[in-house]
Amino acid sequence: MTSLTDCYTLSNGVQIPCVGFGTWQTPDGDVCVSSVLSAIESGYRHIDTAQGYGNEESVGIAVKKSGLPREELFITSKLTNTEHGYEKTHLAFEATMKKLDMDYLDLFLIHWPNPIAFRDHWQEANTGTWKAFEELYKAGRIKAIGVSNFLPHHITELMRTATIAPMVNQIRLCPGDTQEEVVNFSREMDMVLEAYSPLGVGKIFEVEEMKEFSKKYGKSIAQICLRWSLQRGYLPLPKSVTPSRIKENTEIFDFTLEASDVELIAGLTGCVGLHADPDKTTF
Repeated sequence: MTSLTDCYTLSNGVQIPCVGFGTWQTPDGDVCVSSVLSAIESGYRHIDTAQGYGNEESVGIAVKKSGLPREELFITSKLTNTEHGYEKTHLAFEATMKKLDMDYLDLFLIHWPNPIAFRDHWQEANTGTWKAFEELYKAGRIKAIGVSNFLPHHITELMRTATIAPMVNQIRLCPGDTQEEVVNFSREMDMVLEAYSPLGVGKIFEVEEMKEFSKKYGKSIAQICLRWSLQRGYLPLPKSVTPSRIKENTEIFDFTLEASDVELIAGLTGCVGLHADPDKTTF
């Protein structure tokens, strides 16, 4: 990967830009619109949102304000936890398309595999949801479909009835939290790994080892993290609302981390906390 517009190829042949701009915890309204616009102006062509983020409308506004043709952007959203099941999924998808004011999505994900509302029948709920995903995909409303926060047993259960395998698994991947079992299983299924919270929700900036790597390479800690993510074969989704940092996070293609440093960063276990267990979440 040598630029923001270089792509991974999904299992169905769809091209997905190798770095995406995340919008989790970005409030709806002017802040979201301006940050997404800054990202597009800085070269991002991949924007990640979700129904649960509450900012799809602002993302749609920013895309229109950018003036770029829709086909030059890759837009992802995710199904919220309360809307699992066949009929609910169809209705929720239409609500997303209305908020984004778009004709199609590039990628739609099941956000969490086992929400509290479906804890006693999550397999059945996911089966219905995935049936709706497959129909929307076959109809051309979605270019690619996938999952988020799915562990191997969730994926295995989904595949009992799926006719189309997920193309993406978006999980928490950051220094010290590499989820090796999930990554290896997903790759065996030919899924691209998207890395949310690649900066450890900001905690990474206090890690002493990362400060040393920043000095060694003459790059910011954020740039080190994102370069590490790419060298691990992930697709990072950094988030910021500050134009200078948004731009800085794109400048990760002019240096390479030594292989030994990539491993050292991976081994900083728990330095920014660890991922949530999707079978024990309370949302």
